[in-house]
Amino acid sequence: MIKDYWLHSFTVFMGFFAMLNPVGNLPVFIGMVSDFDKKTQRKVALKAVLVAFFIIAVFSVFGHVIFRMFGITLPAFQIAGGLIVFMMGYNLLNAKDSTMHSQAPLHHEDMGNLAEDLAITPLGTPLLAGPGTISAAMNFVGAGKSVVNVVLVIAVFAVMCLITYLLFISSQKLASRVNPGILKVVTRIMGLILSVIAIQMLITGIEGTIHLFQ
Repeated sequence: MIKDYWLHSFTVFMGFFAMLNPVGNLPVFIGMVSDFDKKTQRKVALKAVLVAFFIIAVFSVFGHVIFRMFGITLPAFQIAGGLIVFMMGYNLLNAKDSTMHSQAPLHHEDMGNLAEDLAITPLGTPLLAGPGTISAAMNFVGAGKSVVNVVLVIAVFAVMCLITYLLFISSQKLASRVNPGILKVVTRIMGLILSVIAIQMLITGIEGTIHLFQ
């Protein structure tokens, strides 16, 4: 019994790791918070993982109820998430990832508001807690159909969030050692990759929609 739980926990962990892809998201995080001070970067990283954890915890427990209540289908959620990610990727690709790069300098209060916005969207959702992660969580919960399994899935995701947070805050050292020109190139490359990911999300959502009407 215990062995089965360990095996299931490992499967859930690997699934979440693939969905969150904290290592692959490091350049995106660096590109978005590079103009903030270290304290603000830590706050953004913490809030992003907390938002992601809250979303996954809620959908793990009430996901199917929420979808039925609002008449939402997973394909529709995937299409909406794809559109959000595409806009984010497009802005990064055109070096418009934030208003910090405009000529007019931002006040401290504006920087704080921008940090709050970035932590929630797009970092917290849909980058970390996107359609893929939410659907994976709901599938993992549905596989066990028990309270213990729900707690296990949420606990494993909490560990995943902790790992993501530690990787995000360690990216400060990397950002300080990277030439600004290289950082801009990485930002544009990540913008392209995110745009491609968004298109794939849209394709998956459209395919799912077609299957619903077949």
